[in-house]
Amino acid sequence: MKKIILLMICAALSIGVHAQSPLGAWESKSISERGDTLKSVVIFADGYQVLTIYNASNGKFIHANGGTWKLNGDVMTEKREFHTDNAALVGTEVSFKIAITHDSLSIVGSKKKFRRIDDGKPGVLQGAWLMSGRITDGKVQKRDTSVARKTMKILSGTRFQWIAYDTDTKQFLGTGGGTYTTQQGEYAERIEFFSKDETRVGLRLKFNYALKDGDWEHSGLSSKGDPIHEIWSIRK
Repeated sequence: MKKIILLMICAALSIGVHAQSPLGAWESKSISERGDTLKSVVIFADGYQVLTIYNASNGKFIHANGGTWKLNGDVMTEKREFHTDNAALVGTEVSFKIAITHDSLSIVGSKKKFRRIDDGKPGVLQGAWLMSGRITDGKVQKRDTSVARKTMKILSGTRFQWIAYDTDTKQFLGTGGGTYTTQQGEYAERIEFFSKDETRVGLRLKFNYALKDGDWEHSGLSSKGDPIHEIWSIRK
């Protein structure tokens, strides 16, 4: 009987180890040939992910790629929807083994190791969202989210990133991201990198937000100071 109980405990522990989820945000740091500290951040939402590399001291954007992901045992398969360095990789799949615990994630055979930033909490807005409309002068203008040109926003519990791209032309159009908080109807961002305009790094922006019928309504002033009222829909 004792042996049976021991085997059950071991099995439960084994399941717990292999059942670790990558959902949330992960970070790794490295040193460039010039001696700069580079930060790599991966955000995993349900079915979608993005990896970004940028200079940790000045926010200079270096690289981003991402798309869909699935995990089968310890094998992760990603299908790229955007890639800043090689457009030919858009639409291709790559599979690799990962080793994951609650606090660390690494690719088997690689020296790079990520530490967990968050596990998707508190994350009221955790997930992958697509820009699905705008409200102008009180009128809703809907956008078809099934088209190739997309603006996607991926959020973990504490980090956000938007990415604009086209899967047909394989064109990468821009990205920006950093940290965020939500409190009493206010959504606040601190920008850590911005591919189109590095002068926006360090900006803190505040918006009103509300969840209505599953959509996220987002209003305030953009990083340019322009008024915006956007609708985002969770990506299926």
